[in-house]
Amino acid sequence: QVQLVESGGGLVQAGGSLRLSCAASGRSSSWNGMGWFRQAPGKEREFVAGINSSGGSTMYADSIKGRFTISRDNAKNTVYLQMNSLRPEDTAVYYCAARFGELISTNRYGYNYWGQGTQVTVSS
Repeated sequence: QVQLVESGGGLVQAGGSLRLSCAASGRSSSWNGMGWFRQAPGKEREFVAGINSSGGSTMYADSIKGRFTISRDNAKNTVYLQMNSLRPEDTAVYYCAARFGELISTNRYGYNYWGQGTQVTVSS
């Protein structure tokens, strides 16, 4: 079992930055592929970014490419999402997820554990 706790969300003006953190505990997560997803009101949960177990490979949704960066520190069992140049359309609840296996998945059903989410609100 892996427990995931997100932090770092909040209210920011358009053009601003936030850094989300996802702390993993329980069964070792250093071998898990990890991902960030988001869900806006009335919309499906969508893939934002993913990183493989070593941190050597990443993937991003087209909508945030060049603005967001995913990284991980396996010594701290923590995954990060640095979000720059935020836009009002980035407003959503952001979820951290872990999956069995080392690789990245862009499919929400490819993940086995989820955090409770952290709210990100970008004002115009």
